[in-house]
Amino acid sequence: MNLSENKKYIEDIKKVAELPYDWSYFKDKSIMITGATGMIFSLFTDVLMFKNLHDGLNCKIYPVSRSLKKLEERFPDHIKSNLFIPVIADIGTDFSLTDKISVDYFIHGASNTHPLAYSTDPIGTITTNIVVLEKLLSTLSSRNIKRFVFLSSVEIYGENRGDTDKFSEDYCGYIDCNTMRAGYPESKRCGEALCQAYIKQKNMDIVIPRLSRVYGPTMLPTDTKAISQFIKNGVSKNDIVLKSKGEQLYSYSYAADAVSGVFYVMIYGKNGEAYNICEPSSDITLKDLAGLIAEHAGTKVIFDLPDATEKAGYSTATKATLDPSKLLSIGWKPMFPIKDALPRTIDILEENK
Repeated sequence: MNLSENKKYIEDIKKVAELPYDWSYFKDKSIMITGATGMIFSLFTDVLMFKNLHDGLNCKIYPVSRSLKKLEERFPDHIKSNLFIPVIADIGTDFSLTDKISVDYFIHGASNTHPLAYSTDPIGTITTNIVVLEKLLSTLSSRNIKRFVFLSSVEIYGENRGDTDKFSEDYCGYIDCNTMRAGYPESKRCGEALCQAYIKQKNMDIVIPRLSRVYGPTMLPTDTKAISQFIKNGVSKNDIVLKSKGEQLYSYSYAADAVSGVFYVMIYGKNGEAYNICEPSSDITLKDLAGLIAEHAGTKVIFDLPDATEKAGYSTATKATLDPSKLLSIGWKPMFPIKDALPRTIDILEENK
């Protein structure tokens, strides 16, 4: 079964699509998306195409991908639509924007986002968030686009220095920049600074959603984040393998909440501002997270040490919890607490095996 045919996943799409947002923001507009087949923006794309089909949104989507086959496999229904227009290119080497394509909104959502990718492609991790971003901003600064979205991460906050409980948008924790693993958070930090430079010097309109750790049925099979590994084991009815004591405390968001947050930031966010996105009741330790999944799957938690390659890509943060008050204060409301959404994720993936 294709994910787009799964009843519960369709419910997720509808829940986001039926939120009381000003969807006219996208009416008769066009959006180009890098990272369109990833966990966040594949669902984001599904929501917009749902609105196109059922509400006459008439929003053109230009998904940027190195592989047409990948787009066809992930979006077998959308690929037939004249509102879904693939752009086949490697954004790091051969991407260009022709005058034939008019873009109202651009989302840079492509990035290495999991430990194995950080450790095996550290150069690509950095350049996507800085070099490619600068190329995109430079190209788009003369195209009069309405808004640019740079997807950022909880990782920009680094390690909690012990002087706060939750990270607000103005917090800046500790990162040891002289390590390979620092490539992801430091490049996201630099990417945000680059956005501010283009706002000031080129008068661009840019917003920055900062996501917590995200999970959901749109996660990629190659994802090596701890929660993704736990979920995959739960779906396979295998024991949940914990490669530490599990005392790390993190904030999480279900994919549908992450997507609804990105939509909200796009529509209502202020130019130049960053906004934390997380579900407030979904702060949990890795040990308790593993326990929840094992309980639902009917398995148990076991402990195992990571190999050198895995360990090199792991975050060193022991407490990284987000304060979403800024986004909540302007009206955003998450819908999926982890106690409900985690079993939901496993159930959807089990149905789609």
